[in-house]
Amino acid sequence: MKFDFLNKLFKKQKDETEEKIFQEEAFDVRDIIAPPYIGVEQDHLKLGERLSRSFFIFSYPRYLNTGWLSPVINLNTPMDISFHIHPISTELILKKLRKKVTEVSADLLDREEKGLVRDPALEAAYQNIEALRDSLQTAQEKMFRFGLYITIYENTLKELKDTELTLRSIFESRLIYIKPALYKQREGFISCSPYGMDLIGVHIPMDTAPLSTAFPFTSFDLSSNEGILYGINRHNNSLVLFDRFSLENANSVCFAKSGSGKSFAIKLEILRYLMQGVDIIVIDPENEYQALADAAGGAFFKISLTSPHQLNPFDLPIPNEKENKEDILRSNIINLVGLLRIMLGGLNPEEDSIIDEALTETYAIRDITPESDPKTWQENIPLMSDFAEVLESMSGTESLVKRMKKFIKGTYADFFNQKSNISMDKNMVVFGIRDMEESLKPMALYIIMRYIWNIIRSKMKKRILVIDEAWWMMQTLEGASFLFGLVKRARKYWLGVTTITQDVADFMKSDYGQAIITNSSMSILFKQSPATIDVLQKVFNLTEQEKFLLLESAVGEGIFFAGKKHAAITVLASSTENQIITTSPEELLKIKQTKEQTNE
Repeated sequence: MKFDFLNKLFKKQKDETEEKIFQEEAFDVRDIIAPPYIGVEQDHLKLGERLSRSFFIFSYPRYLNTGWLSPVINLNTPMDISFHIHPISTELILKKLRKKVTEVSADLLDREEKGLVRDPALEAAYQNIEALRDSLQTAQEKMFRFGLYITIYENTLKELKDTELTLRSIFESRLIYIKPALYKQREGFISCSPYGMDLIGVHIPMDTAPLSTAFPFTSFDLSSNEGILYGINRHNNSLVLFDRFSLENANSVCFAKSGSGKSFAIKLEILRYLMQGVDIIVIDPENEYQALADAAGGAFFKISLTSPHQLNPFDLPIPNEKENKEDILRSNIINLVGLLRIMLGGLNPEEDSIIDEALTETYAIRDITPESDPKTWQENIPLMSDFAEVLESMSGTESLVKRMKKFIKGTYADFFNQKSNISMDKNMVVFGIRDMEESLKPMALYIIMRYIWNIIRSKMKKRILVIDEAWWMMQTLEGASFLFGLVKRARKYWLGVTTITQDVADFMKSDYGQAIITNSSMSILFKQSPATIDVLQKVFNLTEQEKFLLLESAVGEGIFFAGKKHAAITVLASSTENQIITTSPEELLKIKQTKEQTNE
């Protein structure tokens, strides 16, 4: 009877245990991400097949330079760096400093009474303590206990030792000393993990100024105190903060294959510079910047044969006091000769001379000469039809007059023979040329560029001009020459020109392609096709590793050049920025559906 009772009891307990086992979850996400084995040694940890070693800094020099941590951040070694900053009560520090300054003052007085030689170290200590007391008392400085811990990861003990030697050489060259956390490797690993736990507790007292020099996002490659965020440095996860206007010129080129994220990156740059008060002008071949212009409160001008927005090729800039009136007229006539070469399918030397003379006469008839008052020029700007009338009155111009007729009468006249009726007083202005006939696009681009250049010359202002699909301009010698001249002279007018193209081969065929790159201090390269990568490698002097990086990059990944510095970056946008600038059809459809649901 007794044994039956015990058997039933044990059976009941066994059933309950088995039921609990089946009720428990077999494994969760922690089992997936956790290493298969963790072993704790005196000077390292074993994390599965990897090894880690943690260090702490225990001594700093008297003075710290900004960016002293940069060489460590830029090491090509996986590591975790943790800052533990503990504020100290100013009242407590002032009380200790008061006691310390009394002791130092007493030592100085004692030495003076005994007639001993002055001690410079003691006097410097007294001055430093007094200066710190003044700063703390006026709240210019605060005191902190600062702990800096580093955990490195390698595959073998030899690699751990080699990396440790590298760290020591970097730090000790700056009189900074590190030490492995012996018998505290577990605590060091946890202190470097994102738990906010300081288990090592090795602290150095610091005031605000030296503490600020440890700011981690000071990658030597591409970091600046001003400018915008271009992306994340893929090498060390630091921020690529840069101001293109801080370079010798603010020009930029962007090369990438279709769908690699170049438009996204440039739109993000535009949006962030707009927030800094920089004016933006865009030549848009696909009307894809219209949404951005609308969101930024800018203006979008659709340029086509039937568009209500007109540009007069004969427009002149408003001269400033430093510019010579004769030079302005001469330069404008030369540019118009270039435009007419494109419109008329080329000119022989005789026709070139006739056109030059006819243009000068056209302006003179309207009282636009070097001797006239520039204030009256804008009221008397001629049209293409006025130029045609002058041509007809000259001898030997029958062929030119016939070729000019289609631009004076008919459908072409609606674009080429009208007065300008647009205004560029918005912070962002976009010229959309998608609906312009293919054969007329090089001419339309030339006219738009001339108009923009006249506005830029008339008023000095910080601006960025974005020319998307610039190879359209490079199709003609005159267009390429004008673009190169604009890029070369942009710096004098506080202008940065951004040249974008996906047809690298076509761009580089022109003699001016290489010259435009040479005169652009900033470059962004995204994913490339195998057909063009060799050309880019030669132009930008890429290493084999950088070459393969551009062939295998994901969308939004590439190489960012600023002067002689460059780094691999990933372009990132906030969710709000992404909604404004995205060109993905899938994302645009989702945004449209969300708006429709909200309106309902």
